[in-house]
Formats: sequence, structure tokens, C-alpha cells
Amino acid sequence: MPCDPLPQNALLVLGASEEHIPLYEEARRRGMPTIAVDMRADAPAFPFADAALEISTRDADAIVDALGDVRPAGIVGGASDAALATWHTLGVRYDAPYVYPKDAFAGLDKAAFHSVVASCGIADYGWVASSDPDEVVAKAAGLPFPLVVKPVDGSGSKGVTLVAHPDDLPAAVAHARVCSPSQTVIAEEFVEGRQLTIDLFLRGGRSMMTCVKELEFVAGFVVRRIGTVQLSPEEHDHLEASAERLCRVMGIVDGPANFDLVLGADGQARIIEANPRLSGDSIPRLHAAAYGVNVVGALVALTLGEPFGGHLLPTRNEHAAVELVGSPLVTDGELVAWDGVVAARNVPGITDVVLYAEPGDLVRPHDQSGHKIGMVVAAGPSVADVSLALETAGALVRPIVRPVTVAKGES
Repeated sequence: MPCDPLPQNALLVLGASEEHIPLYEEARRRGMPTIAVDMRADAPAFPFADAALEISTRDADAIVDALGDVRPAGIVGGASDAALATWHTLGVRYDAPYVYPKDAFAGLDKAAFHSVVASCGIADYGWVASSDPDEVVAKAAGLPFPLVVKPVDGSGSKGVTLVAHPDDLPAAVAHARVCSPSQTVIAEEFVEGRQLTIDLFLRGGRSMMTCVKELEFVAGFVVRRIGTVQLSPEEHDHLEASAERLCRVMGIVDGPANFDLVLGADGQARIIEANPRLSGDSIPRLHAAAYGVNVVGALVALTLGEPFGGHLLPTRNEHAAVELVGSPLVTDGELVAWDGVVAARNVPGITDVVLYAEPGDLVRPHDQSGHKIGMVVAAGPSVADVSLALETAGALVRPIVRPVTVAKGES
């Protein structure tokens, strides 16, 4: 891809994974050029950009050097935590119309976020965190089991272990440290209840679009299906107000955020994690299917300093869900072909079938969120209608994968 000269007045997009493709598509729809930043030469979204910088999204100085005299019209990040600090730094550097709030970094540190939750008067639960593995093991042993052990600064279910007995703590802590940039680990009480997420897009500190969803898991903490859920008006309003308070403390007045939570049998919601950014796992497509809103369009408008509320006005109110597709193998494999995709797209109620892997690609076991290779979205008047559509389409979409051996040192 030619990247010299870089286009002036372009949208600088920090990241070029599958999850970022809708940002480039939105910019193209507007007729706006884009500059993609990603350290991977084979980043999937590079073909959608007008120019590309093969630079880590964490390296703000290198990005500034590469831009030279080019001044972006706006700066935006997607469904990734890695670029959030750079998003803030570059926003300040270029006096961008929208600057990602620095206070939101508290949502990237799971230990710091517990303090945010406490300051908002929201029910909390037991936890310990430290960069010293022996300290984590010793203190975690005093918490009620089972525990969830994970990197304090991780995402996408990487490095997460459910621990039932103190004897298993050392191995779980070691595993989490490998997946933590800071080598800091947090151990938390496992909270029983309904696994939910709440997405918001705020304007002036109030949510213009709120979506509560329920999660279904495979392989421990890997999400298989995410679907809208019906709550009582009181439950919905309570969760929305709690999420708005958290956003205000983290400085998120305008823009997207989402929170993982567990709704216990006692009616209390325990907030598990914050994701102070756009949702991943193709959730913007779910929002569009359920409500007819365009959160990606709203985010691009926000970053360019334009009014964005019009993108968030609902045009329908349906149930929707996304089914994530992974490799059928428990070992590494090569994708040979996809079967049944055309038929799945023709199933009533299916709104999207998106493939993240092509024949010839290396695919990993679906043991973390980043290893998904496709997704299917459905919408309909009831949960039963949506489930039927997904089950029908899921029986048709079949990735054919052959086992391969990855050479030592490859990833």
C-alpha cells in the first residue's frame, strides 16, 4: 500500500484489526481519507485505508515522527485498549476536536477500577493485586474460593483462569503474568449470577444509547454468544445510572464505554470490568440490528468535532444477538474453506455474516476472544426468533480446518 505522501486532513485510525474495519468503512462512506496505524504488516484493515503506518499504536512519538508535517483532521481508536493512551497523547499534540480523556485510563487497570467502583457506591467484592507473584498467592489464599486470576491490564480473556483450590494459585498467577504488560496480577472472588454487559454512548454525561446484553461462554471465559436481554424498567434504569456514574468519574462525558457485570440473585449488580471505548466482538453490528443506530458513525463524528446525536436515534426496537465462530480444532490449523456461508446469509432474521479468516490463513483454537474467525448476527421480534435464526445459520456455516504444526518461535 502506498503511504508516501500521506493524505492531509485524514482520519488517523489507531489500529487495523478486524474490529477496526467499520471505522474505515464509515470514513470511506463520508469520502474522508484514512491513515491506518498498526505494527502488523498483514493487519486485516490495511486494505481499507488510504495509507498505512507499520508502527505500534502504543508508540506515540514514532507516529508523530512518521506523520511529519501531516496534520490529521481527527484521531480515533476502536475496540482495543492498546491505543487509548496514544489516542489521548496525539489528541493533545494535534489539538484534535476530540481528545480521549486521560482519567479513563483507570478503566484499563483492574485494581484501579475497583477504587472507581467504590467511589461510586456500587457493590464490590473481594480482590487482591500485586506485581509480586508470591504476594498475590499468599493474599489470594485468604479469599473465598473459587477465584478468577487474570492480568490486571489484560483484555480479550487472555491469561484468565478460574481457580478452585489454593494449590492451583501459583500456576494461574504465572500464566496471568505472562499475559500482563506490567506483570501485575489480580485475583478476584468469582461472582455468581447472570453475566451481562452494558454499552453506552454518552453525550453531555448522559447516555443516548444504552444496550444491556447477556453472555454465553465456551471454554471457560471465551464468549460464544452475546444477545440483548429484557430487564424490568427499574433494573435497566439502575444499571444505566450506575454506568453513567462510572463514566463521569472516568472523565467520559461524550463517547462510548461498556462494562462487564454480574447481576446476582440478590438483585445487586457487581461491575467486573470497564472497557472505556467502543465494544469489540462486532457489537456495533448488534446495535444496528437491534435499534438501527450507528455507533461507529457517532464515534467518527465525535472525533471530527461534529454533532453525533443523530446517529444514535433508534429507528426500531428488536432483539438481536451475535454468534462468534471459532476453529473446530483444539490445535492450530489452516483454514481450507468456508461452507454454507451463502445459505446462512439467506436465513430469515440473519443481518450479517462476517468472515475474519480466509482460506490459507493460520487459525488458532478458540480459547480467547482474539481467536474468533467469524461471526453471525441476527435480529427479530423475540429472543426465540433470534435464537432460531442463529441456530439455523450456525448449522450451515462451517469452517473447514486442517491441523498444522507451527514452527517453534512463530506466533
